[in-house]
Amino acid sequence: MIASLPMYDRPELRTETDRFWQAIRESLGHGPDHLTRGGDPWDDWQSPDLLLSQTCGYPYRARLHGRVALVGTPDYSLDGCGPGEYRSVFVARAKDARTDPMEFAAARFAYNEPMSQSGWAAPAAWAEAHGFEFTDTLRTGSHQASARAVAEGGADLAALDAQTWRLMQRFEAFTTELRVIAATDPSPALPFITAPANDADTVFRAVETAIAALPSETRNALGLRGIVRLPPEAYLAIPTPAPPRA
Repeated sequence: MIASLPMYDRPELRTETDRFWQAIRESLGHGPDHLTRGGDPWDDWQSPDLLLSQTCGYPYRARLHGRVALVGTPDYSLDGCGPGEYRSVFVARAKDARTDPMEFAAARFAYNEPMSQSGWAAPAAWAEAHGFEFTDTLRTGSHQASARAVAEGGADLAALDAQTWRLMQRFEAFTTELRVIAATDPSPALPFITAPANDADTVFRAVETAIAALPSETRNALGLRGIVRLPPEAYLAIPTPAPPRA
């Protein structure tokens, strides 16, 4: 069996993430001894041996829906979001005088990857709703690289998963050179999934029990407040914009 929690698995939080998995495993009564790390997440997500993982809403609606079972959605209690929601924050250099993403329509926009809800789909949809599109784009490979590109002048604007941004502010000194100028509307947060042959309700209850059993310092370190049930339709209803030009 495979278990992975790749989406917020920062090196500084490995102990807490491992503790979270062990609590889930104890509640389930079975599962791998250790989390899988370092491989291709697509291989894990689509494996018939997948017991638990976390994916992004965009991959779920674009490629994984119907191939995995939706377990539930973690609640990170993010500002401006309801239970089980997250959003993207637009970050610019702190010394940049511009205060609205619309002012960056012709500027360089850094994004992590095309199939990222928070890094591309949400900000692109926000731009479309405001009558423009990001045409000068820079693919960076990660939210952290996008933020660093803005801080170092390689790009002018980026959109970051609000939970990722919260963690980056805790651990990355260069984030003091950035500031949030706007945020997208909330959408369903990054879902937990399992292989379709597994009982998703049983896995949900195990995750729910594990979160409640974690020491408060572990929950606080991970930003976890609970897990909620959202239907697949909540993810499938999110619009998918055109891919970036570069």
